This record gives sequence, structure tokens and C-alpha cells, in this order.
Amino acid sequence: MHQEFTMRPIARIHSDFSTKFGVPRQSGLVDSLEATVVFESEFRNPDALRGLEGFSHIWLVWVFDQAVRKHWSPTVRPPRLGGNTRMGVFATRSPFRPNPIALSCVKLAGIEETVDHGTVLRILGADLMDGTPILDIKPYIPYADSHPEALGGFASVPAGETLEVIIPPELLERVPENRQEALRGVLAQDPRPHYQEDPERVYGFGFAGMEVKFSVEGKRLTVRDISAGG
Repeated sequence: MHQEFTMRPIARIHSDFSTKFGVPRQSGLVDSLEATVVFESEFRNPDALRGLEGFSHIWLVWVFDQAVRKHWSPTVRPPRLGGNTRMGVFATRSPFRPNPIALSCVKLAGIEETVDHGTVLRILGADLMDGTPILDIKPYIPYADSHPEALGGFASVPAGETLEVIIPPELLERVPENRQEALRGVLAQDPRPHYQEDPERVYGFGFAGMEVKFSVEGKRLTVRDISAGG
């Protein structure tokens, strides 16, 4: 029997990424990235979080709301394979799916009461753009969710090597101290599309209210400018 389900966001993420560019390709790659889960007014009930403080990590079930399409394709081109090789959509974590649903495992850094947003969750290592709708939150259970012997197929290791990041001191001073480590981590993961290797090109993305511009030559990433308003 054909059924359709209507879902509504229970929360939204408040993160440092104003656009998709720069967001880590998987959760947990940059542990120092801080974000906040802010519940929609209907779900701001602290009783719904009772017991969550006993878990170190949680699963976020969320929506690729910037990648919704009317039609889907059985194959996609994973960026880590150069953007040319097609793989089955269900063998990838591509946002272009029949249902644009994503899953991220993040560290639960704290549960806090706020004046404006009620009870919020502070998390580390999220790979979500600011404002992304969250459909559900579930606790990470080590004995059930961790499988060290599991095979990772074509994604068995992180994509590419980390880059050496050069940020001139006068530019680094423009970044709040509590965001500097996270910015370095994001840049070290190489935010560029994997198929772009132009050392002359200057890339830019928004991070924590700033516009960060950089170029890459070989395995070295150099920040060219950091300005307000990203």
C-alpha cells in the first residue's frame, strides 16, 4: 500500500556556515566546530531531553533543504571520485536522493537553558549549514552503533590528505580566538571541489560572520583575506 508521510522540523542548527561551501563533507572531521541545536517553539520542552545528558554523542536526522529536487536519479557522481564516476545513489551520501534526508553523528558538549530559545544542545563536529532543519535526535549507543570491523567501500578512508594551512598573523587576528582552531580544521580538509586544482584561483566562503578567501597550491592552502560580513 502506497503511503506518504509528512514530517516537520523539531529544531534548526545554528552553525558558522552561511553557505554549503566550506561545510565539512562528513560529521566529526573537525571536532572543534561548535554549533547549537535550537528547538522549534512547539518542542521546547525540557522533559523531551530527560536522560540525554548521559550520552556523549547523538545522531541528528536532518534535511538537505538546499538540495530538494522534483526528480531523482538512480546514480550520482560522488565528488571524492572526481565527479566523473557514477555510483548508485544508495551507495553514497549524496544530498540528491528520493528523500533528501541526512544523518550526522555529533558530540554532545552540553545541554543549556537560554532566555531566548529555552533548552538548547551544544554540539561539536557538525557538518550542517546554518538554519538546516532537523527532523529528529537520537542517542548514539556505542554497543549498537559502533562497528570497527565494518567495510567502507570506496569511502573507506577520509577523502584526500589534509592540507598545510597558512594564515598570516594579521589575518588570523580578525578571527575570534574561540573560532581559530575550527577555521584551521575546516581549511585543512580542503573545502574545494575535488576536481578543481587551479593554483591561481581564489576561493571564498562564509564562516562565523566572516568572508574567508584562500588559494591552494599543491598541499599548501594560503589564506588571502578575512573580512567581515561573510
